[in-house]
Amino acid sequence: MEKVYHLSTCSTNKRILKSLSKIHGFEFQDIKKEPITEEQLDQMAKLSGSYESLFSKKAQLYKSRGLKDKNLQESDFKSLLLEHYTFLARPVIISGNAIFIGNSPKNIEALIQKLG
Repeated sequence: MEKVYHLSTCSTNKRILKSLSKIHGFEFQDIKKEPITEEQLDQMAKLSGSYESLFSKKAQLYKSRGLKDKNLQESDFKSLLLEHYTFLARPVIISGNAIFIGNSPKNIEALIQKLG
């Protein structure tokens, strides 16, 4: 499977996807227009090892809801990820059995190396 979960309104996502514009055969899903399904989320968590690894603690809702002060469990992360797209660290790029989560330069470089 070759898939990119992204947010088309995010300037960082746009920049990353533009730099990867040469990649072919990937399906793109704008998570604001087409929310992730439980099945998709389960697949991402299986590849990444946890729901927490997919979760963005930089999300404004994370801070405004006081979630940083709570002891969240895997089931909480899953529920929050399914509840609102902003909780997903993005972009999430799946290439075969490899998953690349977020926009860190190290992560994007690893993706480029794999696709290279």
